[in-house]
Amino acid sequence: MSVSFERDHAASWYADTANAAPERPALEGEVSCDVCVVGAGFTGISAALHLAERGFSVVVLEAVRVGYGASGRNGGQIVNSYSRDMDVIEKKYGLDTARALGDMAFEGNRIIRERVERYAIDCDLKDGNLFAACNDKQMQALREHKSLWEHYGYRELELLEGGAVKREVDSERYTGALVDHGGGHLHPLNLVLGQAAAFESLGGRIFETSPVTGLEHGEPVIVHTAGGSVRAERVVMAGNAYLKGVLPEIESRSMPCGTQIITTEPLGEARARALIPNGLAVEDCNYLLDYYRLTRDNRLLYGGGVNYGGDDPSDIESVIRPKMLTTFPSLADVKVDYAWSGTFLMTLNRLPQFGVVNDNVYYAQGYSGHGVTCTHLAGRLIAEVMTGREERFDAFAGLPHPPFPGGRLLRVPLSAIGAWYYQTRDKLGV
Repeated sequence: MSVSFERDHAASWYADTANAAPERPALEGEVSCDVCVVGAGFTGISAALHLAERGFSVVVLEAVRVGYGASGRNGGQIVNSYSRDMDVIEKKYGLDTARALGDMAFEGNRIIRERVERYAIDCDLKDGNLFAACNDKQMQALREHKSLWEHYGYRELELLEGGAVKREVDSERYTGALVDHGGGHLHPLNLVLGQAAAFESLGGRIFETSPVTGLEHGEPVIVHTAGGSVRAERVVMAGNAYLKGVLPEIESRSMPCGTQIITTEPLGEARARALIPNGLAVEDCNYLLDYYRLTRDNRLLYGGGVNYGGDDPSDIESVIRPKMLTTFPSLADVKVDYAWSGTFLMTLNRLPQFGVVNDNVYYAQGYSGHGVTCTHLAGRLIAEVMTGREERFDAFAGLPHPPFPGGRLLRVPLSAIGAWYYQTRDKLGV
């Protein structure tokens, strides 16, 4: 797939069904503000909107277009919590850390819904998602997962044992499932575009096609682009996997990864609803999981796979279509209309990286595949720490983030070997 990084969104169903949005100008000359945000994806726009609501003057710099990266290309699933379960967090980092993160595990979901309602954002928001077990071991893990979330006060979960899963997904792959009635799915590009418009309605400024070329640390910080600069008291680095070379001290502790999505031709309402009768978003419980859902025009949007290092496969459809047909063999005659990749940022411990450099350059990144909700939480926590409420941001900032084994040279092959090991365990059900 050929993508023009300099000018527009990657070709996708999301781009073709995006709500109207202006093309913002590139930065020219020098501007000043309280906070400069680098990156106009979910993290950056969430932070910018929270800060604007608190009265800060904010400038956002985006290398391409609002939502160009993972925020405008992901599966659109509202999945609560993090990429590591709370019992793992408690075992590794202690009870206090687990309680602090547990208290925030469902907040990103609520923030999204608040934003959609307050600013009347048209983004196809639907309720409900489902975690599907492919074997008995995974089903037992879902039972434990339900108990764990209920321990943190979350009561929106329903177990589907055995054949009951067919009520929600017409597939023979699954031995059972866990339904999260409080989760959901949406059009992610339209969500970030809607929030960007809300930010601008409060006086915020966004400059597109303005990649950052460097930072001058100090008080203020000076953020440079090819056409100008921003003088800001504080900076938020929110480029995630697309932030390269600007803040090198944090790059060794994360790794770009690619995932791929295809979208079928319209199936018609009857055929689409036969596959997923109640319109839930679905993901399985494999280490390299599949995820899918129906779109508003009755297509099946189906994603999966991970490319460590972020490189795109030469033929996305040939990678993902067999996965789709394993789940839904009846779609063998269906044409694929769209195929695209997105790059997300993964950390070694699969927990997000929050922190601050030189007391006034903040960052939040590395959501490891659970970015839709956690990015929105990150935006709120960044606004909190800038208004003197530090404890919730610090709960994440205090997490240790070791570099990947093998450094930049060997982290990709070593991660691929690890993934092969866990894939084999999934296939064997052990």
